[in-house]
Amino acid sequence: MLSLKLPQLLQVHQVPRVFWEDGIMSGYRRPTSSALDCVLSSFQMTNETVNIWTHFVPTCFLELESPGLSKVLRTAAFTYPFLFDNLPLFYRLGLCWGRGHSCGQEALSTSHGYHLFCALLTGFLFASHLPERLAPGRFDYIGHSHQLFHICAVLGTHFQLEAVLADMGSRRAWLATQEPALGLAGTVATLVLAVAGNLLIIAAFTASLLRAPGTCPLLQGGPLEGGTQAKQQ
Repeated sequence: MLSLKLPQLLQVHQVPRVFWEDGIMSGYRRPTSSALDCVLSSFQMTNETVNIWTHFVPTCFLELESPGLSKVLRTAAFTYPFLFDNLPLFYRLGLCWGRGHSCGQEALSTSHGYHLFCALLTGFLFASHLPERLAPGRFDYIGHSHQLFHICAVLGTHFQLEAVLADMGSRRAWLATQEPALGLAGTVATLVLAVAGNLLIIAAFTASLLRAPGTCPLLQGGPLEGGTQAKQQ
């Protein structure tokens, strides 16, 4: 690894416009990087390093082919699980609204509040592109909104799990009377299905990425040549 040369990083004018991020002026990776360059770039400081190590989502192909659709799907990837996971909580709050403590409202964990706060903050950071919009170039490597919303999403997931465990603890007796325990076999089967589903998604996106460099018009012509011509003009 020590004998390998780290990939060159680019300025914003050296990459196609589709890859531009508001307020991020440097630290871009070459769009036509080889597989080895992609691996090596994970171990150097780029404007994506923190994102790679905090959360990995295989949306590169959609980003190349349809940036608008990619952003919609990435937003939906956070919005749908949030709404789906919190439907029982919203239903419970709706039943308990105005009924005092007789509905079990006192059993709600403070983690629910923290989770909702992190979810709202995640959406705000994703949409606002703050703080890099206020100071372009200052937050290229550390502190830009993409990194902050990943961190908030991870914190939100943590508080959500804490809230679920608190609810299960407070309602364990009621849950035990409704359904039998899942057991080891059922737990392992559920885990295997989840892992298999994730591997299929990764395989599908990986296959698309292997075909993308030769077919995507956005990557034709070479970003460095365009940047050099812009400087000469």
